[in-house]
Amino acid sequence: MPKIVDHDARREEIAEALWRVVRRDGIRAASVRTIAAEAGWSAGAVRYYFPDQDGLLSFAMDLVSRRVTERISAIEPKGGSVQTVVLRYLDEVLPLDAERRAEFDVWLAFMAQARAESDAGTLQEHVDTVHNGLRQLCDSLLHSLADAGVLKDGLDLRREVELLHALLDGLALHAAIQPDRTTPARLRQLMRRHLDSLMTEKP
Repeated sequence: MPKIVDHDARREEIAEALWRVVRRDGIRAASVRTIAAEAGWSAGAVRYYFPDQDGLLSFAMDLVSRRVTERISAIEPKGGSVQTVVLRYLDEVLPLDAERRAEFDVWLAFMAQARAESDAGTLQEHVDTVHNGLRQLCDSLLHSLADAGVLKDGLDLRREVELLHALLDGLALHAAIQPDRTTPARLRQLMRRHLDSLMTEKP
């Protein structure tokens, strides 16, 4: 029988090779040749799945957001207080382990490249989509707390969504720049303290 090839898995394998090249050598080093060498494939095999580099970069960037979305979707929204559940969701968008650190490092490189493009290309569209998705997550989580009646009276939720979004971005960046100082434990502690400051009761 002919061998069955999982083409989606092959594409992800190539994208992960691109991630490693980008993290080690920067996005400018992510050519078909270097990615093929990293993946242990021929350049022709890489081009079979991604005829042009823009398509490969787009897929690799989309893979970052898909992996985060899959983890968030897998969270069981039961068990523990609503605050605890909210923190579980926030954990998935912070660089708390090797997998999430790799995703954030690659995301930073892609975001910088998108900003460097002379026109609003495909990478910028991905940046906008992910940025808006994170904002929507913040909005959804804060409204969940509001619906549960645990937020202080008089809070401007639109402003608090912006602040939470900015805090997530800032903490992730600090962890990427100074991982020994902004440790996973510190990230969780700061995020919990921020939520505590919004609530009528401590979790």
